[in-house]
Amino acid sequence: MVPFQNLYRHGFARVAAFAPALKLADPGANARTLIEHATEAHKAGAAAAVFPELSISGYSIDDLHHQTSLLDAVEAACDDVIAASAKLRPVIVFGAALRSGDQLFNCALVVQGGTLLGVVPKSFLPNYREFYEKRWFADATGRLSETITVAGHAAPFGTALMFEARDIPGFVLHAEVCEDFWAPVPPSTQAALAGATVMVNLSASNATIGKARERAALIDAHSRRTMGAYVFTAAGAGESTTDLAWDGQLLIYELGECLSEGPRFENDGASACADIDLDRIKADRLRLSTWRDSVARSAETLRDFKRISFDGAAVLDTALPLERHIDRYPFVPDDEMRLDEDCFEAYNIQLQGLVQRLNATGLKRVVIGVSGGLDSTQALIVAARAFDRLGLDRSGIIAVTLPGFATSEGTRSNALDLIKGLGATHREIDIRPASERMLSDIGHPYSEGGKTYDVTFENVQAGLRTDYLFRIANHQDGLVIGTGDLSELALGWCTYGVGDQMSHYNVNAGVAKTLIQHLIAWAARRDEYGPEVSTTLMAILGTEISPELIPAEDGGAIQSTQDVIGPYPLQDFTLHHVVRYGFEPAKIAFMQQAAWGKADRGAWPAHVADADRRDYTMAETLKWLEVFAKRFYGQSQFKRSATPNGPKLTSAGALSPRGDWRMPSDSSARVWLDAIEALKQELL
Repeated sequence: MVPFQNLYRHGFARVAAFAPALKLADPGANARTLIEHATEAHKAGAAAAVFPELSISGYSIDDLHHQTSLLDAVEAACDDVIAASAKLRPVIVFGAALRSGDQLFNCALVVQGGTLLGVVPKSFLPNYREFYEKRWFADATGRLSETITVAGHAAPFGTALMFEARDIPGFVLHAEVCEDFWAPVPPSTQAALAGATVMVNLSASNATIGKARERAALIDAHSRRTMGAYVFTAAGAGESTTDLAWDGQLLIYELGECLSEGPRFENDGASACADIDLDRIKADRLRLSTWRDSVARSAETLRDFKRISFDGAAVLDTALPLERHIDRYPFVPDDEMRLDEDCFEAYNIQLQGLVQRLNATGLKRVVIGVSGGLDSTQALIVAARAFDRLGLDRSGIIAVTLPGFATSEGTRSNALDLIKGLGATHREIDIRPASERMLSDIGHPYSEGGKTYDVTFENVQAGLRTDYLFRIANHQDGLVIGTGDLSELALGWCTYGVGDQMSHYNVNAGVAKTLIQHLIAWAARRDEYGPEVSTTLMAILGTEISPELIPAEDGGAIQSTQDVIGPYPLQDFTLHHVVRYGFEPAKIAFMQQAAWGKADRGAWPAHVADADRRDYTMAETLKWLEVFAKRFYGQSQFKRSATPNGPKLTSAGALSPRGDWRMPSDSSARVWLDAIEALKQELL
């Protein structure tokens, strides 16, 4: 069995890209350099090692491409690489000029396990500005045979070739050469539709001012459009600088995300390495109907693609930890600039949703239950800005505090300060008398002096709070704004129907708890509502997350939400990867340990407080993963099936039954729980 701590077990594949320092017109020396780098990739556990265009001879040798002695030396050097690959795991992709019949082709050779698996000729030959490839090469349409022989190694020859690793599910590689990528419809577009997940480009693109940005922008967009990974390698040191310079740019992208970028202008060559998430690619393709339609409409052409299988590409018998950065907070960007941009967009999406709903209904008042906690705080500040945008006086926001049996003075004080600071109308209704009456009416032990703090005791309070809000809204001709968030809905941590699950419109419906924390911090940092409100917002952020429904006994700790349903950072991590990609428990546990297993591993986002920079053991990870599975898959869908309207915020999805998430309310969680139990038996 592949060890749990091996990235290949969990749908990842490591790829390495190189821009070696070559020697012009010295194929033997270049082959030796290439083999050295491929050996580095082998030791690193890579599944693929990719090299630039014409890396055996050098790209910029011009008319030397037509010298018979050099072409013979190129073939001999290719034979050296093929022979060396017998002792190396990675599939090696490198560039060489090869003869076929009476023509010369600019080719990508794909080699693994001592075998030449296939040869891909360049499709588009640039013949403008500084490039004159048609002087030397024939393009792919000129090939007269579907096979080619290189130094005695016969192999398939064509652009419709893909290379599939039998021991890495989902690893299907396609190669194209430089200009092919700049074509309006690159060959890799069709290859991706045919099933290629990792597209590689062997390039000799020269350096000019701004060209590196252009390449990155194209690769970003192309990896999104092909819903795959794209590996780009450009020629660097050693190429002729008679009229051009070469930067050796290396880029590895996945679905629009830059995983790795090598240094440029390195005299001794450069490299880049990244762990590609093949499962992520497959999950996106599986879900997107446009992708399926595109495959169907190109099916006749796609059938021409040939899959060539090979073995031995992966390191499967030892631990191979993930080197890829995994976001600890997938709903919250790590980068400070991106965080500011995303918070601005999230805040305004919530704002726009509420403004439109108020415009549509014609209502001039809203009602919000304000507890002094995170969710009601975010709903209230969004409502305040919505009223500003509509030109309404904030006094039309009726902010209701509803203290119960466990309401603390700290949260109540924060709620009152926030309401006052925002200029909303405050009302307070003590729900304890009504709660005591209801508990007595139903014969609950509490009414007879018993300290029975069960779900009934909690929900009597939660239900009365919502009931009062709806009746106030009726009385004031207003709209009840919901406060429950995406994380609570996922875990069923909301009282159905008569509780916080229900509202007229819920601005927080698509916002995960970890994102709400950062939205409030963002508003505070920017003094969106003035310094006094910012001080209150920071105080709210520093308060324990609690429903405040069960009183603390004898000065003990207050009721903690995260003690029951798990730490929100872990549960939001799981939520993102379950809803967005459908990942299985083993992969989520593996990724959680990569992200959260050690607090000192990797850089923390600057906006995360030191007190929150902690780690979690595997035992904790599996404990809370099990809680998530029970609550998400087995207990809570009936609440999500009746969720009120509210705006979706992130591409990770929302849980509205009218949009991103649909499942039966009586589904079983057994498949996920069995998988988690198997992990416990293996790992604990």
